[in-house]
Amino acid sequence: MNAPNSAVSRTGSSRRAIALGLVATLSACASLDAGRDSAKLDQLLTERGAPSLQWDREAPESEAVTVRTWLTEPMRVDRAVQLAMLRSPRLQQQYGELGLARADILEATEIANPRLGLSRLGVEDGAGVKTSYGLALPLVDLIVLPSRVRLARLQFEQARFEIASAVLAVSLDVEAAWYVYVGAEQVAQMRTAVADALQTSADLSQRYFDAGNISELQLNRELAAATTAKIDAARAQVDARLAKLELNTLIGLRGPEAEWETEAVLPLPVTAEDDPALLRAMADTSNLNLLAARQGVTINAAAAGTTRAFRLLGDTNIGYEREDETDGSRISGPSLDLELPIFNQGGARVARADAELSLARARLAMLELQSGNGIDLAAERVRVLSEIVSIYRDALIPQRETVVARSQEEQNFMLIGIFDVIQAKTQEHDAYQGYLEAIRDYWLARVDLMRLVGARLPSEAQAGATTPSVAEILAPPPSAAGMAGMDHSAHQATDPAPDSPEPEPAIDHSQHPGGRP
Repeated sequence: MNAPNSAVSRTGSSRRAIALGLVATLSACASLDAGRDSAKLDQLLTERGAPSLQWDREAPESEAVTVRTWLTEPMRVDRAVQLAMLRSPRLQQQYGELGLARADILEATEIANPRLGLSRLGVEDGAGVKTSYGLALPLVDLIVLPSRVRLARLQFEQARFEIASAVLAVSLDVEAAWYVYVGAEQVAQMRTAVADALQTSADLSQRYFDAGNISELQLNRELAAATTAKIDAARAQVDARLAKLELNTLIGLRGPEAEWETEAVLPLPVTAEDDPALLRAMADTSNLNLLAARQGVTINAAAAGTTRAFRLLGDTNIGYEREDETDGSRISGPSLDLELPIFNQGGARVARADAELSLARARLAMLELQSGNGIDLAAERVRVLSEIVSIYRDALIPQRETVVARSQEEQNFMLIGIFDVIQAKTQEHDAYQGYLEAIRDYWLARVDLMRLVGARLPSEAQAGATTPSVAEILAPPPSAAGMAGMDHSAHQATDPAPDSPEPEPAIDHSQHPGGRP
């Protein structure tokens, strides 16, 4: 009489163990909620100065209205990033990767399905039938389930760091693309101005040649210079269009939406750069790649410990069996299918886990080394580019402006020819182009520095003032108009073309970078 009761007790214990395992599994699944994951992802982004994801929260109609409203305004760098957060296919792809990571983690926390066995055996003389039932569950899955759930949560946290890092990288890519586009647009405008100036010189040289005042060599020198400048201007215009297309692709705009306008000006460098030591300290807690690598070390250490602890457990199952005998009696009870660790004691699994832990630690050490040295190098590059901008603004541009002004004066008194003035003016345009390109390179270097730090730079709050537009650089001030009306009739004996156009008036750039204190 005690045996059946004992069997029933053991059966109840087995059922309770199975139920507890299922409850633990369901608890692990419930912890990976998609809405909560999005909120945590946004928190990681906003803590680092990036806007939160928006594309999955607005209805299509509301999104279209928002985009149309934003596109009616001049495209700024922050607006470009906001649009990307709403439209970028790359961001949608990264968010999809988070969903895949969630599915992988859920799969890792699942135990194998129970196996049901059934047999029905009849006696040959027809005296009766023996029926057997069996239900088996993987014992190892149940034993290691708490460890697997803990590892799964750590892995999903690592995946969240990696996805947030990828999203942040997209926003920085958009920012860099905006700087490239605005810089390319400015270069295109400056190249067009240079081409126009050299075409004026070529037209003038043709008239001088027709009058017999210059040689064929001098004429073709001017014509070749004008042709080269025209080619450079055409290439610069194509580069600007391609840069805009690249920016639109990153944002997720096409068709009529891609025809937005912007004020082609770049912000000036900040007055004081960030201390590299401060940036290294920031990176230690802000760089998402570093955080993910550290999480990886934690995961691999825990996985190695679990593997070593359960190395002797192979394919082991527990279950419950019941048999209905031919005489009508019934026997039942728990069952155990145990793999004996005689030939395979899990040594390979332990070695693999240890190797993966060593690899994770090596990756972390490499990232920490690259982060520290990379920040120092990138910060130095930003500082040098800032100094180059200052040299352009405070030295080269004022010098070129002075050359143009003095050349204009000497040409007014026929001490030099008009071609010398045009050449001086062309060199001044080249200096301005170099200045604008240096500012573009400076901001691109800051974007690279932000990638290493993993967050916006503290000195960004100082940015505000902008460079003059190319139109402002090229526009002659009203004060120079009087020079165009100066009477040089007493000096026309050396000019064989009395009807030649007046030389371009000197340009006062007192409001441009050369005139800044």
